[in-house]
Amino acid sequence: MADSTDVFDIMHSTRAMRRLKPDPVPDELVRKILEAGICAANGGNAQKWKFLVLKKPEIKKAVQVFYKKAFDEVIGPRYASSPPPPGSDPARFKRQHSAVEYLTEHYHEAPVWIVCCLEDGPNPSRMSGASIYPAVQNMLLACRALGLGSTLTTRHMLFDKESDAALGLPPGVHSYAILPIGYPMGKFGPVGRGKLSEFVYSETWGTPYAEA
Repeated sequence: MADSTDVFDIMHSTRAMRRLKPDPVPDELVRKILEAGICAANGGNAQKWKFLVLKKPEIKKAVQVFYKKAFDEVIGPRYASSPPPPGSDPARFKRQHSAVEYLTEHYHEAPVWIVCCLEDGPNPSRMSGASIYPAVQNMLLACRALGLGSTLTTRHMLFDKESDAALGLPPGVHSYAILPIGYPMGKFGPVGRGKLSEFVYSETWGTPYAEA
């Protein structure tokens, strides 16, 4: 599975890779990731997305300040008081928490960031994310196919005005995700998820979906 190019194998092994090497990522690979992103579905094919490729350490460090602040004030305490999610167990959840802490401290050290934004005006609606997150997933899958690690990060949005200002975004443009990208320190492997029956209903809400 680790070297497979089958789309289902890639989806089932696109784990959150939070420990990344500092080695540079070739520009041609970044371009392939971006091209995968703009192939994604989006509302009305309006393509209001914008992507900011960042390598400058000073900008990344400025955003990392708010990323860490969000962890210290919100995310860290939530992890400490939460049970393991579906498909996980206490030991695996502990390792996940350790990796989250590592990324928090080393967020700005990822060699490349792709900041995923929308031109959605001064008052973005709940629907806005529907036109950027498919592109985010495409890019995560592309990273996996190219042997690169990444993870969906949105924590900076807890301090959205400060983070968007640090990123230098103009009025009416908002960031919805940041993908830190690099060669992973660890190995790809199966994602940890619950069973379909935990999330899927058949015909009516609450009616269990029968698994094969």
